Amino acid sequence: MNNSIRYVRVTQSARWFAIAMTLTMCGCSTVQNFRSEWRIRRGDAQLADDNLEAALASFQRAAEITPKMAVAHSRLGGVYEQMGEYDEAINSYDKAVRYDPYSFMDAFQLARLYHFVDRTVDAIQAYLHVVQLNPDDFNAQLNLGVCYQETGDLDQAVERFQKAIQIDPKQPYAYVNLGVALDGQDRHYEAIRAYKEALERDDKQPTVLVNIARTYMNQDRLKMARNALRQALRLDPEFAIAHEAMGYCLFRMRDFEGAQRSYEQALSYNWRLARAHAGLGSVHMLMYLDDTSETKARDLALEHWHRSLELDTDQQRLRSLIAQYQPKRTDPGQRLLNRRVEVSLQPTPIQARRPIASPVANREVFGSPTPATSSQSGTPTVPKRQRDQDR
Repeated sequence: MNNSIRYVRVTQSARWFAIAMTLTMCGCSTVQNFRSEWRIRRGDAQLADDNLEAALASFQRAAEITPKMAVAHSRLGGVYEQMGEYDEAINSYDKAVRYDPYSFMDAFQLARLYHFVDRTVDAIQAYLHVVQLNPDDFNAQLNLGVCYQETGDLDQAVERFQKAIQIDPKQPYAYVNLGVALDGQDRHYEAIRAYKEALERDDKQPTVLVNIARTYMNQDRLKMARNALRQALRLDPEFAIAHEAMGYCLFRMRDFEGAQRSYEQALSYNWRLARAHAGLGSVHMLMYLDDTSETKARDLALEHWHRSLELDTDQQRLRSLIAQYQPKRTDPGQRLLNRRVEVSLQPTPIQARRPIASPVANREVFGSPTPATSSQSGTPTVPKRQRDQDR
């Protein structure tokens, strides 16, 4: 009995000795890899238990033991992303791709994070590497096209969207983005065809209907645009962008009361729509120009225009309209009021103790409506009329 136990112990010791000798003969790098892989397995188990801090420590230790182990940096990138530390995640995925340039998933994650943090140029370079690894990946081609579109390279965007469609023609998303890019090139008929292809694959897309309506408006096909917007609002009655686009369409059709209702509905669902404020201001200004004694309409118009500029400062035409219709000091009553304000109500500048958050501005160019990813439509302009009473 004792001889048997002794034999088992000797056998186990011999096995551990053989393993140690084998690792030693293979070199220190193999020992380090063994230790790193054990840390990674431990980190995976901790990650499965939602213990991010412990998993992070395990993966960091694995990367310290074997600095060029790509999988350790890849795991770190995933944990950092879950923790919201995107710069650290990008650095980790960058190392993973550097040590294993043939890892499709790491390259894709790196490109995706670059795009997420608005490093679009870096995202393009990363996605180009991704599509080299797998040219037939739908998402890689689609995302690369979106990046090109955001940088204004519409030719490259169209090419990538078309490649995505060739890979998977059943998906509507590539057709939608293709329509946006084509419309940006003033290829309106091709854009409409792309939008209709998207709707054939999924007809419950109010955003696509708004896009196609805007393209119709670019062609002055206002009744077709109105019909498309009505369809969008049947799908989503609270879709603020559709109400805004309808306001612009009705304004161009000279249905000013309908335009006012649509703009007001848009702002009731989303008060941050700069173009809805601008359009509603234009409607009020027309009311004032029709009867210049209605100074309340003028004041409402100016206030909505100011609010629009607060949300989107890149509207030079709107600034010009405010300068044109703002009451002048040559008006005796206004001059007296301005003088009283200057004398008795001159504000004292106040230094803020900390930054004050401002509304998020939409960067769409002021003017005729554009389709796409933007949430804004065009803004009507007020016709010039003589205003003898104002002067």
